[in-house]
Amino acid sequence: MSTVVSGAVAGLCLTAPALQAQEAATPDPAPDLRAPPPGGAAGDWFDPKFTPLPPVSLNFYGLPGAIDMPSAEMMPDGQGALSLGYFAGIGRLTAAFQLFPWMTTSFRYTGLKNLDRYGFDTYWDRSFDVRVRLLKEGTYRPELTVGLQDFAGTGFYSGEYVVATKGFDVPALGQSRRSGRIKVSAGLGWGRLGSYGSIGSSGERPAYDETDSEGGELGFDQWFRGPYAPFGLIEWRVNDKWGVKAEYSSDAYVNETTAPSNLFERKSSFNFGVEYQASERWRLGGYYLYGDKLGFSAQLQFNPKYPATKTSVPAPQPITPRPARAAAPDAWSTSWSSSTEVKAAYRTALAEPLAANGLVLESLTLTPTQAVLRYKNARYGAAANGVGRAARVMAQVLPASVETFVLVPVTNGMSLSAVTLRRSDLEALEFAPEATAGLRAVAGLGEAPLGRDPAALPAEGLYPDFSWSLGPYFEPGYFDPSVPFRLDVGAQLSATYRPAPGWVASGTLRYKIAGDLDGGRPSNSVLPHVRTDQNLYAQYDFTMNNLFGARYWRPGTNLYARLTGGYLESMYGGLSGEVLWAPVTNPLSLGLEVNAVKQRAFDQGFGFQDYEVMTGHATAYMELGRGYLATVSAGRYLAGDVGATFSFNRVFANGWEVGAFFTKTDVSAEEFGEGSFDKGISFRIPLNWFLGKPTRNGLGTVIRPIQRDGGQMVSVPGRLYGQVRDSHARALDDTWARVWE
Repeated sequence: MSTVVSGAVAGLCLTAPALQAQEAATPDPAPDLRAPPPGGAAGDWFDPKFTPLPPVSLNFYGLPGAIDMPSAEMMPDGQGALSLGYFAGIGRLTAAFQLFPWMTTSFRYTGLKNLDRYGFDTYWDRSFDVRVRLLKEGTYRPELTVGLQDFAGTGFYSGEYVVATKGFDVPALGQSRRSGRIKVSAGLGWGRLGSYGSIGSSGERPAYDETDSEGGELGFDQWFRGPYAPFGLIEWRVNDKWGVKAEYSSDAYVNETTAPSNLFERKSSFNFGVEYQASERWRLGGYYLYGDKLGFSAQLQFNPKYPATKTSVPAPQPITPRPARAAAPDAWSTSWSSSTEVKAAYRTALAEPLAANGLVLESLTLTPTQAVLRYKNARYGAAANGVGRAARVMAQVLPASVETFVLVPVTNGMSLSAVTLRRSDLEALEFAPEATAGLRAVAGLGEAPLGRDPAALPAEGLYPDFSWSLGPYFEPGYFDPSVPFRLDVGAQLSATYRPAPGWVASGTLRYKIAGDLDGGRPSNSVLPHVRTDQNLYAQYDFTMNNLFGARYWRPGTNLYARLTGGYLESMYGGLSGEVLWAPVTNPLSLGLEVNAVKQRAFDQGFGFQDYEVMTGHATAYMELGRGYLATVSAGRYLAGDVGATFSFNRVFANGWEVGAFFTKTDVSAEEFGEGSFDKGISFRIPLNWFLGKPTRNGLGTVIRPIQRDGGQMVSVPGRLYGQVRDSHARALDDTWARVWE
């Protein structure tokens, strides 16, 4: 059963620069109405008048296709999908994501009744898929895609395929481009998809080993090996709401149609279905499969680029143009700069409108021609929002002689970057046609000044600061063979005390009201039980989730540091130290973390168990542009194993984050146990996507197919890179369109 652990999210990625180059050189045969037009914020364009085509329809595997067979289509870039398909005692729940315009990834959880050969009344199978587009559809050529099905699971559903799809507009059958469209696909399948109607073979395919309890390893020796068989499918989009599908299937369903399962009788290779587009996001379908059974599916597609609720933010202050110097020489006077009292009055005058805009003034340095504002962004997910709002307030309040604004975002007392804007540029560009690009072209971005400026006027009454919150908590557990989903719910009280900049003390108490995590299966791990005793930690109602103190500071140019001590998370307490090298304009950042921790008592009070360990990792973070982030961490893990974690994230301009990761250490697949190695997917959804109001809060989790003890890290609150990244060059550029909002 999986334990949810906060931390950096990561990813599995196959790169294909040649495919990207090919696509860049290949024009679309017609505009893709499912994708936003060029312009706007990268990855975050939204036009309330924009009406996309209905989403690509999905098959029972939760991927583009007809019923059981795949097509070559791709979902719109960044699209996510959740789908549920069921027939003949077989239920498939799939989460899919269009990681690149040319690559789809998915994770699937399948339940099969009566598969007693595996020791369960219902056998639960976990699998990953990946699909890569080789050719984009052209005027005369079809779209061509290659796919790997269940390439890193038990192998029960493993298969590979190459498929081509071509669409045809049939005006006589519809009234617009949103209807009257027929799509035809044909392909060759191997493995499951080559098990019926084989027309040839490409060598021997190693058989799936039912006695292998680990699973999770890549089946390189199986890919595109063994018998291959043709399949085909056709879809007619009757109108905006209705679609009809038919296919010829090459899956023999050997395990499901033979004893002891006998889930259905395969009487035909032809499947038929009707689907209804209930809304832009929801699609429902009913099917007749293999001449024997009825089935249904429900598909939910969503795109982080298009909010569920249109975000509404208070209108920003307009830029107040200064009078001409010749017309109002007194307004341009610098005599005020010799008075500390007047400067303090300007600081006070800035603080209130900044607070109304969700920004907290930390300090202000004023000279006759320049203002340096250090501020904390308490409201906006995009740092560029804070930059724009702060600049507008400064233009409204400060004397006319102040031409240069230096905006320094701050978190936990650390200055993150320095954005330099000329006031005259703000005045000239506010209503210009290319205001966003123009302002970025003239904005300076660099390292924030280190240390405290003796001339800076700190905010009054900002420290010490105490805050608290009371609300619900949800602690899920996934993929227990007897109960696929478990959940604890309760109330959570959190409090934070900040005595001075850079110093934090925080703690969280929890009271469980209901739940069943304590009923999870006992650990059978041969490694130290660093994570697999979750059921023992879940048996207590009142717990101290964490209680720690932390110090943040800037030890030098491009450097950030953290020292944290206490009860770091529900299972471990100790001391954690971290140093991060992160130049503002460099896409590469390097971090080093060392932890000395001890395992906490199961009751999550103040006591500890005997197990203690030193862990540490060197981490490289690489910003790849357009919101893509690759991370590699190498070092020692909680069970004493040594290895590396590879991760890949996609971060959208509005705060959505989707990623995946895998970890390989010196623990063998047999020692690791079920799953063979640690891997998983993660996501974070900003609350403003649902609420329509700006906030920095979000909901997120990490989902592992199976929670084991190998490759596990400590969950340390307040790691540095996530705090620093948002205010550095790549993230600012990705969200710069929000600077005028």
